[in-house]
Amino acid sequence: MSGAEGIIQEIHREAEQKVQYILNEAREQAEEIKEEARKKAEAQAEWILRKARTQAEIEKQRIIANAKLEVRKKRLAVQEDLIKEVLSALRERLSSLPDEEYFETLVKLAREGVEELGLQKIMVSSNKRTLELISSRLEEFSSKIGAEVILGKPMDTIGGIVVSDPEGKVRVDNTFESRMEKMENELRAEIAKALFG
Repeated sequence: MSGAEGIIQEIHREAEQKVQYILNEAREQAEEIKEEARKKAEAQAEWILRKARTQAEIEKQRIIANAKLEVRKKRLAVQEDLIKEVLSALRERLSSLPDEEYFETLVKLAREGVEELGLQKIMVSSNKRTLELISSRLEEFSSKIGAEVILGKPMDTIGGIVVSDPEGKVRVDNTFESRMEKMENELRAEIAKALFG
């Protein structure tokens, strides 16, 4: 082998070593890049999973909160319906009190009106049934309330009375509707307590 061939072989061998070195370097860099990409992909997948879990938990809490709200609304609606039924039954009961019990109630309501107005002569207005009842026992009614009584015109009410001065300018509304309206919140609370504890 000549000197030139030896040099050529040496150049080939060095070139082959450089090629192998470069290939090994490239393989190592490729592995490092692959490993780094895998780690990044895993980290991103973990982040996506965490985000999805968080969103799922938020959605779950929202659904639970909405369901609780819906249940509360329905419960309140049922309670309101029951309270309305009780108030309606109360109105019905008040409108059909037996005459003796009703008369005593009217005396009490009239007395309150007389005391509030401070008059010795009053006008009493109510529905037809009430006015007829008072008219049939007018002397007794006047005596029990301590004032002279003039009967007013019939009005639309389930019961109770409106007590006023004889001209009807100053008045105390003691109709059942008015009293129930004034006491509605208290009545509702009492009914709710009795029905729902």
